[in-house]
Amino acid sequence: MEFLELFLTFFMIGAVTFGGGYAMLPMIQEQVGLRWGDIITEETLVNFVAVSESTPGPFAINMATYVGSVVGGEQGGILATVFGSFCATMGVVLPSFIIILIVAKCYEKFKTNKVVKGCMTGLKPAVVGLIGGAILSVVATVFFPQGVAISVFTTVSFYVSLATFALMTVLAFKKVHPIAIIGLSAVIGIVTGYLNL
Repeated sequence: MEFLELFLTFFMIGAVTFGGGYAMLPMIQEQVGLRWGDIITEETLVNFVAVSESTPGPFAINMATYVGSVVGGEQGGILATVFGSFCATMGVVLPSFIIILIVAKCYEKFKTNKVVKGCMTGLKPAVVGLIGGAILSVVATVFFPQGVAISVFTTVSFYVSLATFALMTVLAFKKVHPIAIIGLSAVIGIVTGYLNL
């Protein structure tokens, strides 16, 4: 039953979210928190975001795969882990596949239609809002894990996170190769994790 719920949850997320993986993130956070919040915490989900960004492939598929593997793993055994990953991944991919087939068939006929143009124009700010909400949620979890309080600004981990963010922003604008940024992030993360900062 858990596998069916995984499939249906990610099918629904994939069916109603436009704008790619980052636009899906708020919905993934909400749905995973509601259904599997006892085994996948906010902090774990933020770690999934980091791993999903660092591994090859689309962000939403990687997120679905990781969530599915953890939820499936709770059922016991490697087969349950793999099947959980499969169910969540198929759930998030299938709606896009179906929609693309339908759109490809109909788009040529309706691309000049004012209603279709209006829908496409209206989706752009909604997608920007969803991505902005996802960014704020991740920032809140990373920088303020115990909530916003003065004590947060006195911890070493806050300043390490802030310095890392500033460094990565500078490197991104300096056109440093993304693999170098990922590698440097991994080193910083390992060192700070090892030092328990």
